[in-house]
Amino acid sequence: MTAPYKKPDVNEILRKYGAKIEGQMSTSAVNSGSYSNEYEKFKAELAPELTKYEKWCRSLGSFIKVNVPEKDAAEIRRHLKAAHLDVEPWQALTLALMSFLCVFMFGFFSSLAIALIKGSQSTESMLGGLVSSFPLMYFILMTVLSLFLYYFIKAYPERLANRWRLKASSQMVPAILYVVVYMRHTPNLEKAIEFASEHLQEPLSLDFKKVFYDVEVGKFSTIKESLDNYLDTWRGYSTEFIESFHLIESSLFEPDDARRINTLEKALQVVLDGVYEKMLKFTHNVRSPLTNVYMLGVVLPTLGLALLPLASAMLGSLFKWYYVFILFNLIIPFFVFYLTDKVMFLRPGGHGETSLMEKSPLYENYKSSSHYASAFVICLPFLILGLLPLIFQYTPFPEMIGLDKDYTFSQLGLPFFKNEMIFGFQETADGVVGPFGIGALLLGMFLPLGIALFFSLAYGSKTREMIVEREHTNELEQEFNSSLFQLGNRIGNGVPPELVFGKVAESAKGLKTEDFFMRVNYNIKQMGMDVEKAIFDKRRGAIIFYPSEIISTSMKILVEAAKKGLKIAATSLISISEYVKNLNKITERLKDMLAEIISDMKSNMTFLAPLLAGIVVGLAAMITAILSKLKLAEALGTQDLGIGNLQDLLGLFNVEGMIPPYFLQIIVGIYIIQIIFILTRTLVVVDSGEDKLEKINKTGKNLERGMFLYFVTAFFATLALFILASVVLGGLFAP
Repeated sequence: MTAPYKKPDVNEILRKYGAKIEGQMSTSAVNSGSYSNEYEKFKAELAPELTKYEKWCRSLGSFIKVNVPEKDAAEIRRHLKAAHLDVEPWQALTLALMSFLCVFMFGFFSSLAIALIKGSQSTESMLGGLVSSFPLMYFILMTVLSLFLYYFIKAYPERLANRWRLKASSQMVPAILYVVVYMRHTPNLEKAIEFASEHLQEPLSLDFKKVFYDVEVGKFSTIKESLDNYLDTWRGYSTEFIESFHLIESSLFEPDDARRINTLEKALQVVLDGVYEKMLKFTHNVRSPLTNVYMLGVVLPTLGLALLPLASAMLGSLFKWYYVFILFNLIIPFFVFYLTDKVMFLRPGGHGETSLMEKSPLYENYKSSSHYASAFVICLPFLILGLLPLIFQYTPFPEMIGLDKDYTFSQLGLPFFKNEMIFGFQETADGVVGPFGIGALLLGMFLPLGIALFFSLAYGSKTREMIVEREHTNELEQEFNSSLFQLGNRIGNGVPPELVFGKVAESAKGLKTEDFFMRVNYNIKQMGMDVEKAIFDKRRGAIIFYPSEIISTSMKILVEAAKKGLKIAATSLISISEYVKNLNKITERLKDMLAEIISDMKSNMTFLAPLLAGIVVGLAAMITAILSKLKLAEALGTQDLGIGNLQDLLGLFNVEGMIPPYFLQIIVGIYIIQIIFILTRTLVVVDSGEDKLEKINKTGKNLERGMFLYFVTAFFATLALFILASVVLGGLFAP
């Protein structure tokens, strides 16, 4: 007897085939919780500096709860979400407020302590001595610094969100490429996003994993809803990325296979054109802000330094060297950093460093701390020489070795300087002041030189081999496009991937690509590896010797597409070849347009700024020498200079109260080092995006060039102008 026909249950069919699809997908790991675990682990490993910010927000930022207006809270929450920070808006604002209060209160109480100490030594009444001794300029500068710190930390979530977007946007084109290439042969959005999340670099890979994570925890019911919610975070920042994904989603509804593939290719073209147009606009808009940064942050402050010795001599105790330190080494660098951050906010995206370099055999040497230890040993003598005047002033070292603090050049056998003191300490009612001597100034130049040399040697040592490897990889990338086209054609002719690498290597004789394909071929034939291991094996894979994102992307797609058939693999490789060709054109065009801006800023940073600063130091030495010699002439009874009474002239100046050129030079040198750090970081981001290796290498080179020029200029300008002042004023001491 035949069993009665039973109408199929739609829900049962959906459950059955849904489970089957889920089983085929490696994203079934979502159900086991591995995606959420991976997300949390990835987030913690990806950005440790963000974790530190979170800790500060949860400690100091939770000290009190500040009521944040809803409009501001929504804006802060949007930035915190974009930066993947688990922080409440009120905590971020409280941290900024507490930072302001801490620095402000430190400035107030330290000013009060200085006033009490000086006031107790005054003959005035307690209140009068306190008022007259209060360091008003110091308090004002500390207040300005606290305000800078407040606005800096308040805007920090936006800065972190922008850094995240900048790094993620460098992966946008490869992300669309992965999804498009995968969906050409398998029109499944979930598996395509999974494929992209597994092969992309962070942080975009983390974002894609977060898309699955939100579905797992029940925030969204489907991948499409979660993806659309994620794409909304890019609204206003990367419209082309959103449009490309919408085209990819719409391709799933195309009834014809040819139209579906055309829609996918259109999605890739949209993101390529969008990136090019935004970078084109950026090259036009960035010139003026960079010029403002240089003029306001480098030229004007350096010119202002030339007036400081004379101003300090006229204002006396109202103008101390540590005021200049706060202004030029804390406030102005904060201001320059703020301006350069604004410049980087303009950048729509770029090509950042590849995480593949971590798999390189040279990476352990790159991460080693021995570079810093070696550099410190080399630079220690320079640092000691630079601190020698302070050692003579504040320690009993000179007496221990039988030297006088007023050691003169004549005692060293240098008669030209006559009885000129090396360090130039002066006794006053408040104690010993100085050093004002040219010897102290020349020795002090070794301190910023030693600091710059430390970073230059350490950075150069740790990146030298990695940079050479990257240059070889860049040469390989230039040739890889044609080899990739050959690879696709040979696979399309029916040659298996296991054999095609050897054949392509034979046709690439004399090129960089020959070595790459020979390595893969050797691993397959001699080591018995399959294609995937031959390329990506952690110990012997060919990719670890060529950490290139383009090569890695191409090979990953080859491995994945070959599982679907040789024809699909060949089509995918030819598509990637066309993509690489277009991307190279865009990259070269943009580099050409940015070349003039980068070259101008680099020459300003490593040539004009150090040159100008060195001359300023020489002028400070000359002004100090002139005033010191006029004071000495007054003490010797020389009254007639042809320009009026000497005593009346010197009454305008307080020579003992002026800033010693020794301290001024150190402040200028450290300021130049800070400017090189900040501007190099900016130029690397403008030119290459977030690229840590490039940033470290370029900083080391720029420090070497800039500080060497500063040292030579300051040294010879100081000698020349000091000798000139001595010759001109030599008549004052003629018998």
